[in-house]
Amino acid sequence: MEKAAARQLLIKRLTNLAQQADKQQEQQQLYQQLFALPQWQQAKRIGLTISQALEVATQPIIEAAWAAGKTVYVPKVMPQRQLAFLPYTATTVLVQSKFGLHEPAYQAELVATDFDLLLVPGLAFTAAGKRLGFGGGYYDRFLAQHPQKTVSLALSPQFYTTADWPVERFDMTIDHVITVKQVK
Repeated sequence: MEKAAARQLLIKRLTNLAQQADKQQEQQQLYQQLFALPQWQQAKRIGLTISQALEVATQPIIEAAWAAGKTVYVPKVMPQRQLAFLPYTATTVLVQSKFGLHEPAYQAELVATDFDLLLVPGLAFTAAGKRLGFGGGYYDRFLAQHPQKTVSLALSPQFYTTADWPVERFDMTIDHVITVKQVK
């Protein structure tokens, strides 16, 4: 299946799941698995996105990180399809980007590129860490320039045993994919 077709199918499946109680239950299981990981427990600096409606909700993860004394960084979309990760606290003012994302204002002196753990979003993931992103290549570019320990959280419609989409040489592999079910 072509990447564009796979993305459309997954967006439809995730939209349907977002309207079901199953999503809340799956998210709770994903959070529990994440918080039990040694990588999470040992991490002091965590990078992750502020989630959109279709994605696993990251606000509970952010709040758990703050409660554990971890420093949280969230990305701001930059020119040339780059990401700049900036500190995110309860008092950070967020602005809406042209993509509809909520991001901190850019401050060059606060940009971070090295995390103990980076949670990478996407539309689909395999057991081997192959990832189908949203199509901009932002995380692939960031990870190619700044290798990190990576984890992704996959709701059941997002998890595949093998990739049903083309995997390109520039597609970065995720170190650890957490999922509830292994169904596809």
